[in-house]
Amino acid sequence: MSLVHIGPLQLEVERFGPPAAPAVLLIQGLGTPLTRWPLSLVQALVDAGCQVIRFDNRDVGLSSKLDHLGRPRLGALLRGEAVPVPYGLDDLAADALALLDALAITRAHVVGASMGGMVAQLLAARHPERCLSLTSIMSSSGNPALPPPTPAAQRALCAPLPESRDEAAVVEDALARQRVLMSPGYPTPEAELRAMFAAEYRRSFHPSGVARQLAALLRGGDRRPLLARLRLPATVLHGEADPLIPVACGRDTAAAIPGARLRLIPGMGHDFPEALMAQFAEAILNPP
Repeated sequence: MSLVHIGPLQLEVERFGPPAAPAVLLIQGLGTPLTRWPLSLVQALVDAGCQVIRFDNRDVGLSSKLDHLGRPRLGALLRGEAVPVPYGLDDLAADALALLDALAITRAHVVGASMGGMVAQLLAARHPERCLSLTSIMSSSGNPALPPPTPAAQRALCAPLPESRDEAAVVEDALARQRVLMSPGYPTPEAELRAMFAAEYRRSFHPSGVARQLAALLRGGDRRPLLARLRLPATVLHGEADPLIPVACGRDTAAAIPGARLRLIPGMGHDFPEALMAQFAEAILNPP
């Protein structure tokens, strides 16, 4: 791992595979560290002849924390009020572009999951000359007419953290949320989830950063006009059992991108089941 400077920020970055190989840039979602990209997926991409870059977005993991920007008014944003936000999804896309510059990568296959899919969409739409392909995973176009999360998934996303912020309490809380979101057809053993959340807590626990990222997501807007201008290979991968970003969102994203390929996976929720990583890799490596 290494910290890469991009302007006033530092992003924690891991780079795998030969630096001269075609690049795959992996962009994670809301409050999610780079370590959530399974190493099995990374290895499959490297074995196929790629170099792979995964990184912590600003305000999460070991990257720069922007506490000086304050805490956003999430309640007001959820009510649709026009209140300021610390930064937007376009700023996260600009971070990703600056990272490619810092690593001297001219073009990359851009892959994003959940909120990271929204960031990847913006990067591809704003800077298509830097993107070999786009893979948008369990994400959305921002169409305001799309269905919301299930009530249980909405609670899992927005419920307050436990009063105690020690490791045991936070891990139990994360497990409870994950049980709602994970793939019913490919359940991850609880012991693995517990170990993952404990490792993430020890690496970095910074809820104010997650709040700022959530504010950016809530203010994301409708990306369909931008997506309609895309003229590059694009794949939309979505789980049919996703309770947080329903499958209709994946269908809408694919419909908004000319020539996009839609791949729906029965039994997949809103997570990264080990059993599906070969399908993820195949989708990334074989754009339409």
